[in-house]
Amino acid sequence: MALRQISQRLLKQLGQRLQALPSDVAKSLPKLIAPLLGLCFFLLIWQVLAARVETSLGNFPGPTEVYEQASNLWAEHKAEMVRADAFYARQEARNEALLARNPNAEVRIRDYTGKPTFIDQIGTSLITVATGFLIGSAIAIPLGIVIGLSPTMYAAMNPVIQLLRPVSPLAWLPLVTIVVAATYQSADPLFAKSFLVSAICVLLCSLWPTLVNTAVGASSVSSDLVNVSRVLRLSKLTHIVKIVLPSSVPMIFAGLRLSLGVAWMVLIASEMLAQNPGLGKFVWDEFQNGSSQSLGRIMVAVVVIGLIGFLLDRGMLALQRAVSWDKTAILR
Repeated sequence: MALRQISQRLLKQLGQRLQALPSDVAKSLPKLIAPLLGLCFFLLIWQVLAARVETSLGNFPGPTEVYEQASNLWAEHKAEMVRADAFYARQEARNEALLARNPNAEVRIRDYTGKPTFIDQIGTSLITVATGFLIGSAIAIPLGIVIGLSPTMYAAMNPVIQLLRPVSPLAWLPLVTIVVAATYQSADPLFAKSFLVSAICVLLCSLWPTLVNTAVGASSVSSDLVNVSRVLRLSKLTHIVKIVLPSSVPMIFAGLRLSLGVAWMVLIASEMLAQNPGLGKFVWDEFQNGSSQSLGRIMVAVVVIGLIGFLLDRGMLALQRAVSWDKTAILR
């Protein structure tokens, strides 16, 4: 009997939700119309202006040409994947035949060394930016809490932060390249030097917004909460975990979002200038190529870079909503 009542109640709730669905969709439509109109207007202006801009490589690519080049890049990636699969199939067949003739034979497994495709370059850039950003955040958040809780540490670190924070990645890049080349010497390196150079440049340039915002968040904890911590005689670590960190979450995530955006911009610049693998190198190679398709392929990279930057920010915003204690706060 109870089971029947529960099932009837669930069916009733499901029916109410289904009835409410059209109204929810109707309410969300105005929110979608404005962005779609803005995007369509932007594409229209882009198409009209692109046709009027002539360069030494032809007209500036509009949305149609960019879509065509994006399709070509995807087709090139799929063709490269077919060649890679064929390479590994031949290698496996050759090794099986070798072992059939001599079970004790030493077989060699080689990696496919074909040219990285545009999709491969996207993956390389994402791995590099994630490495630099995560290491930078792991340094910035604890250090920011220490600086925020200690006026002495703030006074000691503030001049250093203000001195290093505005330094351009263009200034860091040659220094990092020389230091990595001099100190990272190995016959069988775990990481490529180009990867380390890009990741360290991202780290050096992206940790400052998180550091500063975390310090501000930790130093602006409500005095009521601090008094509660004193009354309860919380230990220093418990005070940080239970009081400071939850109170600082909005400022920490504000810094993380700024740092992630900086990290993504710095990465593209460092890859382009240092010829490190990634989207920046793809753009530079296409610029040097100078073919009739280069402008369109560069614009594909520009659109993808912007789209990935947007998705990274939305991902960080979703993470903030998930871990924030104040679910009613308006986050954008």
